[in-house]
Amino acid sequence: MKLYKLATALAFGLCILSALANATAAEDRSIRPFTVSIPQAALDDLRRRIAETRWPDRETVNDQSQGIQLAKIKPLIEYWGAGYDWRKAEARLNALPQFMTTIDDVNIHFIHVRSRHPNAMPLIMTHGWPGSVLELLKTVGPLTDPTAHGGRAEDAFDLVLPSMPGYGFSGKPTDTGWGPDRIAQTWTELVTRLGYLRYVAQGGDWGSPVSSAMARQAPAGLLGIHINLPAIVPPEIAVLLAAGGPAPAGLTEKERAAFNAFSAAAKKGNRSYALMMGTRPQTVGYAINDSPAGLAAWMLGHPGFSHWTYDSNDPEKSPDEVLDDITLYWLTNSGTSSGRLYWEYGGRSPAFAGPEMTSEISLPVAITVFPGESYQAPERWARRAYPNLIYFHEAGKGGHFAAWEQPELFSAELRAAFRPLRQDF
Repeated sequence: MKLYKLATALAFGLCILSALANATAAEDRSIRPFTVSIPQAALDDLRRRIAETRWPDRETVNDQSQGIQLAKIKPLIEYWGAGYDWRKAEARLNALPQFMTTIDDVNIHFIHVRSRHPNAMPLIMTHGWPGSVLELLKTVGPLTDPTAHGGRAEDAFDLVLPSMPGYGFSGKPTDTGWGPDRIAQTWTELVTRLGYLRYVAQGGDWGSPVSSAMARQAPAGLLGIHINLPAIVPPEIAVLLAAGGPAPAGLTEKERAAFNAFSAAAKKGNRSYALMMGTRPQTVGYAINDSPAGLAAWMLGHPGFSHWTYDSNDPEKSPDEVLDDITLYWLTNSGTSSGRLYWEYGGRSPAFAGPEMTSEISLPVAITVFPGESYQAPERWARRAYPNLIYFHEAGKGGHFAAWEQPELFSAELRAAFRPLRQDF
């Protein structure tokens, strides 16, 4: 009898432990409020490191063919160490509802802003590299409250703006396999936890392959996607570009221009950053995680920044806007962890239709082409790549960081692009 009672007690204890384990697992699925609060010691350390920067010699050419020019970056770094105030960026983030949830053992940071307008369409937007959720902040007003920005109430969105795994305040994966497909599955779980039954997705830069992966996976509730870095290069054109050959006959003027843009980018090494992070992100990580100036130069070497002047008269391209983004990477120590996404992707370009398997996407796709992007997607290539292309428009201004550079125009594009899908919402 004593043995029976002991066995019963042990069994009961195991049931309790199992229940506690299940409760813990359930707690891990919770949505937890989040506030940015960087210790002053971290900011003091950043300024100290900037003051001790050991500068290289000036480049031996008068262009950017050797990389970002000393005369352009040095004043920015000096301002970073003396006049820049991170607390302003921190306040902008904390003025918005921020949260944290754990998905697949990784903490996911996200901003979630519900519109005041009824029947707002849920929209999850994905940033890229070297961007962050900061590049999307100026679209929050126009997208959630369109009537205050020249739009209509029925065009309102509820916004979900996550930081990708390894980026910003999100956790850093400790295992491999965190490419666009897995991030897409994570986003699907995120919007499900938030209670959304129908929603749309948007992305530029890395947000494009992530959104495209969501569309390929076609989870229940996803109505369609909008992208501004589409995978439009046909397989036969990709072969010619890889071989360094000339443009084939029969291309339209816009197709030839796109071919020449890809060809020139390859010859000029414009994607050298992607090659390095796609093969040895850990190696470059030691430098950019240790030197603020090194991190800034590495990030600003991205072609999306190549025409930015850091002029204080242009709010989207001012020194403070640029440094907000770089400082976020520094303070979260995410220079290396963010670069691993390129390694997961094999360093390839997200602009090629074949590897992106665009032909397998049956959900509605919308595309906006911005004139300052590294290539101008030809409509004929786009319609061939995406069988269900419902919207294609060439904007009058804006570049690679379109949401950051032209938030009002970008928001108007999303309203127009997703308007046909609202009848199913």
